[in-house]
Amino acid sequence: MAAKKKVILVGTAYPYRGGLASYNERLIREFGTMGYDAKIMTFTLQYPDFLFPGKTQYSSSPAPTDLQIERKVSSVNPLNWLKIGNELKNEAPDLVIIKFWLPFMGPCFGTIARIARMNQKTKVVAIIDNIIPHEKRIGDKIFSRYFVNSVDGFVTMSRSVLDDLKTFDAKKPKGENPHPLFDNFGERVSKEVACKHLGLPTNQRYILFFGFVRDYKGLDLLLEAFADARFRNSGIKLIIAGEYYNNREKYQQIIKENQLENDIIQKNEFIADEEVKYYFGACDLVAQPYKTATQSGVTQIGYHFEKPMLVTNVGGLPEIVPHNKIGYVVAPESNAIADALMQFFDENKETEFVENIKVEKQKFTWGKMIETIEQIQSQVK
Repeated sequence: MAAKKKVILVGTAYPYRGGLASYNERLIREFGTMGYDAKIMTFTLQYPDFLFPGKTQYSSSPAPTDLQIERKVSSVNPLNWLKIGNELKNEAPDLVIIKFWLPFMGPCFGTIARIARMNQKTKVVAIIDNIIPHEKRIGDKIFSRYFVNSVDGFVTMSRSVLDDLKTFDAKKPKGENPHPLFDNFGERVSKEVACKHLGLPTNQRYILFFGFVRDYKGLDLLLEAFADARFRNSGIKLIIAGEYYNNREKYQQIIKENQLENDIIQKNEFIADEEVKYYFGACDLVAQPYKTATQSGVTQIGYHFEKPMLVTNVGGLPEIVPHNKIGYVVAPESNAIADALMQFFDENKETEFVENIKVEKQKFTWGKMIETIEQIQSQVK
């Protein structure tokens, strides 16, 4: 019997929390399902505390019992990078996957990848979330270029990131595959069950803004849209579910100035994986009023829970949300957002959009992502 192909993912996983960890764990789980010997090498230290904008980097959920996760990587210790690179070189997996999302990680991941490839067997494929970050810092281009030059090939999850990547590298194999469904947050629950769990009335209609609050995600635009007089006494409420990573006072000021306190439900904390289904179950529509974007895991949670979505016409978001089919694509402007939200409720579009989502979501499988990774790996010389 032939030995199993071995894949090792280097990156965020439990005990760290958030979309990166969820993505990496779900991907490596799919590799295991497809017959690979698959594991994750995650961090002993991911971010120094002074660089992390949230309350904690760590998950409060139980550890996954079906995955092999080894805590070995320090993002800030060059001696550790040499050690991990040599360990990978000696273990000689067929494939190393690195999920790249931030230039800060470039020196760490780039050094590990360079050494791992020295065995002339291991191929390193990077899944690129962003190559040009939303929030720019000194050194971004140098760190990103160092990483890009260290790997064999690339997969992006939107055309916009693929185009950005080509400004760093024009020769290595690269391809695009949409972000797969985030189907690891449990099964859908009814609105009644979800609202009861969250302590919300079931006779209201709910718009959901979900995830970390950062400036580029445009919560201020959504709040300004929600201040539109058409929303008053409409029975439509806005749920903000996620931890503030930027100045919370800015958003609270908009709420106060427009007297929106009674129409907004705020859950200012990280939403644990086991709670996600209730927020998506309660809402009628998911709003992503981003000012800049590449792709978004929130969109793929929305697809999994079959929720209509509003996104703005930035980055790769319009590629994933067909306009007026499963939701709306609008300009990143408060008036355009308000008009589309009111249209959704006034024209009772939910049933139509949900039926279309059931068809559209079939495009976004983890198996297709692995096929794309394997295709890029096969093109490496």
